[in-house]
Amino acid sequence: QVQLVESGGGLVQAGGSLRLSCAASGRTFSSYAMGWFRQAPGKEREFVAAISWSGGSTYYADSVKGRFTISRDNAKNTVYLQMNSLKPEDTAVYYCAARSYGSRWYSGLYEYDYWGQGTQVTVSS
Repeated sequence: QVQLVESGGGLVQAGGSLRLSCAASGRTFSSYAMGWFRQAPGKEREFVAAISWSGGSTYYADSVKGRFTISRDNAKNTVYLQMNSLKPEDTAVYYCAARSYGSRWYSGLYEYDYWGQGTQVTVSS
């Protein structure tokens, strides 16, 4: 069992930056593929970014490519999402997710085994 706890959300003006963190419990974090998803009010949860277990491979949704960066520190059992040039349409609850096996990144909701509780990101115009 893996527990995921997100932090770093908040209110920021358009054009600003935030860094989200997701701390994972468990001794096998380094073998997990990780992802970030988001859900805006009235919308379905959508993929944002993903990273392989080693950190050597990443993948982004087109809507965030060039603005967001996913990274991980396996020594700290933590995955990060650096968000720059934020836009009002980035407003959502952001969730991190973990997949317990696999060698690459994964972008599908149903490809992940564990989810955090989410952290709110609000971007004002």
